[in-house]
Amino acid sequence: MDTAAKNTERDHSSLPDAGDGSERSRFSRFRPRAVLGGPGSWRTVLLQAVAVTAGVLLFSRFVVQPFQIPSGSMEPTLQVGDRVLVNKLAYGSDEPPRRGDLIVFDGEGSFVAAGTEESPAVEAARGVLATLGLAEPDETDFVKRVVGVGGDRVVCCDDRGRLQVNGVPLDEEYLHPGDAPSEVDFDIVVPPGRLWVLGDHRSDSSDSRDRLGSPGGGMVPVEKVVGRVDWIGWPLGRWASLERAEAFSRVPDAPPGGHGGGHG
Repeated sequence: MDTAAKNTERDHSSLPDAGDGSERSRFSRFRPRAVLGGPGSWRTVLLQAVAVTAGVLLFSRFVVQPFQIPSGSMEPTLQVGDRVLVNKLAYGSDEPPRRGDLIVFDGEGSFVAAGTEESPAVEAARGVLATLGLAEPDETDFVKRVVGVGGDRVVCCDDRGRLQVNGVPLDEEYLHPGDAPSEVDFDIVVPPGRLWVLGDHRSDSSDSRDRLGSPGGGMVPVEKVVGRVDWIGWPLGRWASLERAEAFSRVPDAPPGGHGGGHG
């Protein structure tokens, strides 16, 4: 007996009746779930991608934003290409920026002329990519170190070439090797609600010193601060938490209604 041949024959009478005798009707019951819009469908994947992107954008907008370092003005602390994470919840009405903080701020009106504009489409695209840390920041965004806050007297330099804040000389261990604290002499008092900011790579930084004679004198309004740089997130080999510089720990607050101390 050829039992193998018999076992391979299909007995169509044993198959469930489709009702209309059509073979297509049987297979219609087993369509892939993706075709019917189930969890694996392209619509679901697209909606999930949109939801995740929206969540990331909202998180970056209001909580922590990646920021790409475009220049060497903050070396060695921050290097070109670093992606830092900016804490947007660091400051409030009862917690203003402090001396030694690394901040990102909008320099429009203080570091660059007001009214600098791109086309709406370019501005929107750049904004989304910059928010995700995938593009260089807007040309009006800067990262610097806070050296003086409202009421402080900042002087350069003492007889040993050091900056002084409220009469206290700073030992700035974060400076780029070989850099002097400043090649430009100045003696300024920071107005209330403003900040005096400098780069760590003083010989390669365009900062408050370069705007001494301009309107505002290089002072950054506190309300223009985007947030505090708290972490280096990328590349992985440079991951680090950034702390406030110890150089400012001995600096006293300026006396109310007066100015900090002078040369020492």
